[in-house]
Amino acid sequence: MCGIVGLFLKDPKLEPKLGAMLTDMLITMTDRGPDSAGIAIYGAGDGKRAKITVQSADPDADFRSLDADLKEAIGKPVLMLVKSTHAVLEVPVDQMEAARTALAHLRPQVKVMSAGENIEIFKEVGLPKDVAARFEVSKMGGTHGIGHTRMATESAVTTMGAHPFSTGADQCLVHNGSLSNHNGVRRTLKKAGMTFETENDTEVAAAFISHKLKEGAQLGEAMEATLTDLDGFFTFVVGTKNGFGVVRDPIACKPAVMAETDQYVAFGSEYRALVNLPGIEEARVWEPEPATVYFWER
Repeated sequence: MCGIVGLFLKDPKLEPKLGAMLTDMLITMTDRGPDSAGIAIYGAGDGKRAKITVQSADPDADFRSLDADLKEAIGKPVLMLVKSTHAVLEVPVDQMEAARTALAHLRPQVKVMSAGENIEIFKEVGLPKDVAARFEVSKMGGTHGIGHTRMATESAVTTMGAHPFSTGADQCLVHNGSLSNHNGVRRTLKKAGMTFETENDTEVAAAFISHKLKEGAQLGEAMEATLTDLDGFFTFVVGTKNGFGVVRDPIACKPAVMAETDQYVAFGSEYRALVNLPGIEEARVWEPEPATVYFWER
């Protein structure tokens, strides 16, 4: 039993409040997942800079002079913003992969949470309110985002086991449910060149969609493929550079509710996650249908 929230903003006036709204939604879902929490925030990129969000168990040591060391390695300017156990590294967009390669050599113990022009992911073990507070998520603005509160069933309670999982540039996924064929799918994806950091079934789902997108599928097509290729019970919310999508398995036993107004599209595992959103009283509210893909992109 986990909790999922998502928010896609149509009204630019709400963008400075994205983090605050998602934080409120996430905290409301605490009793669905008190083990760990995470959130992905998408901002407007400029096409010139990319962001690599990293996590360290020893940030004082690992983040000391990391920007300077990385600048020396890639020969380009690097900006670094440290937030507790995470740091956001800004590099020229054409140097993102070079920076990730250099990072693996410079700080092999540091874990990459996400990389892309628009995405930042922050996740840790602990109650949602504590995780959100340590990264000051409520102060962040953006265009859309997704979050997750976890109650571990398939793997240990660790930072790397927390959601969202990011397996492609500006891509991430959160999941409520359990996949029964994830080991076989993981082996197939490894043969296709995908890499994995954990044994978590959700990382397999994220990598599955990333692989489909890499092959040229559109977001809707990639999400539809989960209905035929992934076995188990699931509700997935997927974040991309331009938007987000929702899909539930054909049985749809995991709870989900959506709301749409002229200002936003919102997702919650339960309606109570949405009750503080502006104009929710006038929103079109519905339960996503089984085996049906919903997605919004700008």
